[in-house]
Amino acid sequence: MRQFRRRKGPLTKNSFLTMSSTAAIVAVSFAVSAPVRAADDAVIQKWIAEFQPSTLSKEDQKKELEWFAKAAEPFKGMEINVVSETITTHEYESQTLAKAFSELTGIKLKHDLIQEGDVVEKLQTQMQSGKNVYDGWINDSDLIGTHFRYGQTVILSDYMTGEGKDVTDPMLDVNDFIGKSFTTGPDGKLYQLPDQQFANLYWFRYDWFTNPDYKAKFKAKYGYELGVPVNWSAYEDIAEFFTNDIKEINGVKVYGHMDYGKKDPSLGWRFTDAWLSMAGNGDKGIPNGLPVDEWGIRMEGCRPVGSSVERGGDTNGPAAVYSITKYLEWLKKYAPPQAQGMTFSEAGPVPAQGNIAQQMFWYTAFTADMVKPGIAVMNADGTPKWRMAPSPHGAYWKEGMKLGYQDAGSVTLLKSTPADRRKAAWLYLQFIISKSVSLKKSHVGLTFIRESDIWDKSFTERAPKLGGLIEFYRSPARVQWTPTGNNVPDYPKLAQLWWQNIGDASSGAKTPQAAMDALAAAQDSVMERLEKSGVQGACGPKLHKKETAEYWFAKAQKDGTIAPQRKLANEKPKGETVDYDTLIKSWPATPPKRAEAK
Repeated sequence: MRQFRRRKGPLTKNSFLTMSSTAAIVAVSFAVSAPVRAADDAVIQKWIAEFQPSTLSKEDQKKELEWFAKAAEPFKGMEINVVSETITTHEYESQTLAKAFSELTGIKLKHDLIQEGDVVEKLQTQMQSGKNVYDGWINDSDLIGTHFRYGQTVILSDYMTGEGKDVTDPMLDVNDFIGKSFTTGPDGKLYQLPDQQFANLYWFRYDWFTNPDYKAKFKAKYGYELGVPVNWSAYEDIAEFFTNDIKEINGVKVYGHMDYGKKDPSLGWRFTDAWLSMAGNGDKGIPNGLPVDEWGIRMEGCRPVGSSVERGGDTNGPAAVYSITKYLEWLKKYAPPQAQGMTFSEAGPVPAQGNIAQQMFWYTAFTADMVKPGIAVMNADGTPKWRMAPSPHGAYWKEGMKLGYQDAGSVTLLKSTPADRRKAAWLYLQFIISKSVSLKKSHVGLTFIRESDIWDKSFTERAPKLGGLIEFYRSPARVQWTPTGNNVPDYPKLAQLWWQNIGDASSGAKTPQAAMDALAAAQDSVMERLEKSGVQGACGPKLHKKETAEYWFAKAQKDGTIAPQRKLANEKPKGETVDYDTLIKSWPATPPKRAEAK
C-alpha cells in the first residue's frame, strides 16, 4: 500500500489498477437494505448457488452461513459501515458480498469504495480523534508497523479468543491464510487478516523466448540459453538482445524492457515495493531482512535505529545506489522513449499492446486485463502468449533474502469503534474472507489469500489460461515476496519521501548516490522526530549516532550479517537463465501439509 499527498488529494497505486490517473476521487457506496429476520433456507440456498465453486461442500457452506445468521441476531437492523480501496476484488465484495451478508443476517451493510489514500487518511482521522468514522476497515498490511506501535488497532488474536469470541467464525481457519505472517506484529500477535493479495513478478513473451531462431541467435552472442533470467545480468542481456538485435517482429519495433520514470507520486511504489531488495539491499530474512530491511532501515529489537549507512542502515548504500543506477540505465536504453515521461497508470497497459519482450516490475493484479480475448498478447485458443515467473535478482542479492513485494489488503478493527458495532463489522469482515465465499472471490479478482483456494482443482483447470499465476502461488518461491513489514514505524510519513527523492534521480536533477543520500537523511529526520515525541513508546525509533561507512561495513562483516555491503568490484556477473517449463516442473504438485486451526 502506498499513500501520498498532492494538492488535489491522495494518489495511490492500487487505484490505478482499475481507474485512470485523471479520474475524480469519488467514493462509491453500495447501501444494501436487508430484512430484519433471520435468513431462511431459500436465502441461504440462493447464495450457496452464487458462491460456486467453493472449497467447502454445499452442506458445510450451509452450516457456515447459518452460523453467520445466528451470530448476527443481536445486531439485526443495525447499519454498519466498512471501507476499502477500489480494486476488482473489493468491487465484488461491495456489490455482491455486502448484499449477501445483509440478506443472510439482517444487518444493513454499507461497503464504501474509495481511493486508497483516502482510506489511510480516514483511518488516521479515526485514530487521532477517537471518533468512529468506519466500523470496519480493509487497509494494507504495509501499515502493520504503524498499527502495532500506535496502539489504536484491535489485536485480532486476542479479540477472537476474548471479547469477540461469540462472533468469531468457528470455521474461519486462520492457518489457511497464506499472508498471516504479514499481519503479525513483533509481539507475535495478529493485528489484521488478509482479504486480497497480489505479487510483483517478472513478465515475458513466452512465444518469443521459445522461438528457435531467437534462441540460437541469443546463445551465439551470449554463450547461454535464452530463458527466464535468474539474475539482473541476464535481464540486461535479454533487454539488449530484443531492443538492438531483434529490433522488429512482424514489422513492429520491439523493446526489451518496460518501466516508467515521470517524477510523480506513482514513482514511489516503484521502489518501496521492494526494488531495493531485488537488487540485494538489506539483510537475509523473511518476511523482511534483519537487522536491516529492504527499505534500508536497521533494527534493534523492535526499534528502528537508522536508515542511512552512517547509522548502520542501507538506504544509501552501494546496493541501493546500484538498484537506482540500473533502473535508470534500462529505462533509457531498452524501454520505449515515451516511458521516461510516463506514470504508473500510463505505463501499465503497454505490455498488452504486443511490442514488449519482458518487464521486471509487473503486478499480478494486471492478470485479468492481460488475458482478455482478442488482445495482441493472447492466442486464439484463449491461452496467453506471455508468462509470469519469479523475478531475477541483482548482484548484491544473497540466498535467503526477500526477492519482491506482495500487496496484502487486510481486514482491520479499531479500538475507537463501539463494541457492538465492532462485533457486527467483524462478522462482515470474516464473511468476505470465509471459506464459503473465498474461492469464488479468488476467481473474480485473482487475489489469493487462502492455501486451500490456490490448490483447488478449479484453479488447476484454469491455470493454463492464467500465464503462470497459479504455478507461482503454488511454488516454494512465493514466500520470498512479502509486503512492507514491522520495521517501518510510520508508513504514511515515510512512504511519501521516496518519490520525491528518487524522482530527482529519474529527472536527472541528482545522481543516484545523491538522491539516495537525500532519501536516507529524510527518513532519519522523520524517525528522529518520532523519537523525540515519544508517541510510539518502547518500539518507537531510537537513532544510532553517526559513524563512518567503513565502521558499519566492518561491523557487518564481523557480525556475520550483510548490510550495508561494500561496493562490488563487478556489478555484472555472468548472466544466468532457467528454462520456464523446466522451472515449473521442478515445483511440487501437491499442497504442503499444515496443522489445522483449532
